Amino acid sequence: MNSALKKYFPIFAGPTILAFLIAFVVPFFMGLYLSFTKFKNLNNAKWVGGANYAAALRSESGFISALGFTTIVSIISIITVNIGAFTLAYLLTRKLKGTNFFRSVFFMPNLIGGIVLGFTWQVMLNAVLKYWGQTIVNDWRLGLAGLILLVNWQLMGYMMIIYIAGLQNVPPELTEAAQIDGAGKWMTLRNVTIPMIMPSITICLFLTLANTFKMFDQNLALTNGAPLKKTQMAALNIFDTMYVLRNQRGVAQAEAVIFFLIVSVIALIQLRLTRSKEVDA
Repeated sequence: MNSALKKYFPIFAGPTILAFLIAFVVPFFMGLYLSFTKFKNLNNAKWVGGANYAAALRSESGFISALGFTTIVSIISIITVNIGAFTLAYLLTRKLKGTNFFRSVFFMPNLIGGIVLGFTWQVMLNAVLKYWGQTIVNDWRLGLAGLILLVNWQLMGYMMIIYIAGLQNVPPELTEAAQIDGAGKWMTLRNVTIPMIMPSITICLFLTLANTFKMFDQNLALTNGAPLKKTQMAALNIFDTMYVLRNQRGVAQAEAVIFFLIVSVIALIQLRLTRSKEVDA
């Protein structure tokens, strides 16, 4: 069997590995190189060393403030999305009528593109805010609230499906044993259910973290960084530096590398912390 796998491995895995190298690995290392250069296109890159990284970390680039705003949006969204998704999943696994219908309804926003979501929520929120003489871009706090509402509406249904799968895999004999021992619903939830669905929690936290930190199209469509770039998230800042400030493409590439490292480190720490709390079924 092992010899057969070794024989046919290049045939079946080769195209996928090649595509991965072309689409991800090679562009990543090219981007890493370009982050140390000043360039307008790939043919005229001029080596500048760490100057791009120094420029990216200066306050005038706006990258640090964009990272700070991204962190605020991500922290709030991770908490609200996962609490809301778990609550919905818990209710929809209680054998209530119409659960399949509600699962589909809550999941549907995840199928809508980010640009469409951004413009849709902009119109809806501005229609409400106009009664107070406001718009979503008048105050950065309104933009923050709008982004969090949008993220929750888009991601909560998707995370709910993952939590439902985790809850359905909790052995019923464990909850029955806890109830026989006198544990109430809250104690059973805290000491039996939640530890058993830690793999689902790990996945949902990781996906929420990745989606909110990398959010671009929703931010572009909803506020485009207004007012005064105060609601500009990191991905949108990198885009503006790359394509609006034409002579700053090397700085934008340095920002992208820094952003990649930050998200990777945070994701690894989160995975390590949550996986350490997982228990065997």
